[in-house]
Amino acid sequence: MPQPELTDLDISGALAEMAAGRLCARDYAEALIAQCEKHKDLNAFVSHDWQKLRNAADTADASGKAGQGLAGIPLCLKDNIDTGIFPTGAATGALRSHVAKAPAPVAKALFDAGAILGATGNMHELAFGITTNNAVTGASRNPWNTDMIPGGSSGGVAVAVAARMMPGGIGTDTGASVRLPASLCGCVGFRPTVGRYSGDGIVPISHTRDTAGSITRSVADAILLDGVMEGGGGAGSAIALRGLRLGVPRGYFYDNLDPAVAVNAEGALAALANAGVELVEADIPNIGDLDNAVSFPVALYEFITDLPRYLAAEGLDLSLRDICDGVGSPDVRGLFESQLGPDAMPEAAYRQAIYRDRPKLQAAYADYFSSNNVDAVIFPTAPLPARPIGDDETVELNGERVPTFPTFIRNTDPGSNAAIPGISLPSGLSPAGLPLGMELDGPAGSDLRLLAIAAAIEPVFAFNAKPGRI
Repeated sequence: MPQPELTDLDISGALAEMAAGRLCARDYAEALIAQCEKHKDLNAFVSHDWQKLRNAADTADASGKAGQGLAGIPLCLKDNIDTGIFPTGAATGALRSHVAKAPAPVAKALFDAGAILGATGNMHELAFGITTNNAVTGASRNPWNTDMIPGGSSGGVAVAVAARMMPGGIGTDTGASVRLPASLCGCVGFRPTVGRYSGDGIVPISHTRDTAGSITRSVADAILLDGVMEGGGGAGSAIALRGLRLGVPRGYFYDNLDPAVAVNAEGALAALANAGVELVEADIPNIGDLDNAVSFPVALYEFITDLPRYLAAEGLDLSLRDICDGVGSPDVRGLFESQLGPDAMPEAAYRQAIYRDRPKLQAAYADYFSSNNVDAVIFPTAPLPARPIGDDETVELNGERVPTFPTFIRNTDPGSNAAIPGISLPSGLSPAGLPLGMELDGPAGSDLRLLAIAAAIEPVFAFNAKPGRI
């Protein structure tokens, strides 16, 4: 099989080739290594060791198990997930040499299933941003246009998957960080219900918002990785599109869209309607205000309490000041500094967000799903396509300069704060050739059904493009 075809294989495809005896893990690894070296300029990785990857592939072949479970499949894990093999640096200065004693439970589950650690993915420093323009590790570049951001904070993982450097990967998502880079890079990004996967062994922001999540090139691969990390290995029943009811909350989620995003969204909705999906036009009342009441109070307060717990659990004699002093990215440094001084998020604001405001947000979603009898909501993952690297503070949207961070996470953040599952599917390209995504969010705990819905919708969107330079 020619090398370009090997790198185009997704996880499921590579496993099928290995199980049929048509592909060995070593040949697959060599093809991916060559692709990684060819596209080093994308800066997708923080750590890798190609000889270790070759050795692990040889071990999979020698065992006779390549193609079983995940045996023989290299994956990219975000740099904030403990692997016990490479440093868990969170792409920040103070942690760059920290190698965990053991892999995080999500990583261990993947390794136990036979997956190979291919590399660790570059990220926005400490996961506090969406550009992956990192002053410590360098900017990751979108493979569709290397002048553009790949999204973040799991930007390196998305770059690696989109550029066929790795067949899949695991990121983390607090408010957008799996789904946004997946959308901007033309991948599938799945964020599960918070608590579906263990959060141990991951450099945290917020224990009530953080979750690991997969970035893949197919929904089938997202389902496969979910089964391994969740531990049950189950799959949802197949979904018929005819009669499926999806909520379309135009108020807020469809406001002020980039023209390319707006056209793509309407095309996606029309295609679903033609396939028999019932689109229910109904808004989620006050969703923006409900989200804002929860978002930063929870993330900022929990970060200052959760990060020291991680450092202590890892046996690291580092203070928050030590971590802050190692931060190189101005946006992250400014945010971190604010939380170490008098402007830190007050406990009272946090308690109000947790005990009053979040229940209101979750109730709004639960009422929306039940009162409209819909299985999921559908909306553009981001209001705009990828924007230039360096537009860290503001980006252009419909002729105005708007704040970069809140604009890009506007649509992904509410579901994150409600702790419900979401999946972004690639749905087309902008006139400039940049990927666009549509997200589906489902009720809490509906992960398998949401994945099944996504699997049914994926052929309707029929996204099969790849970056032209790859």
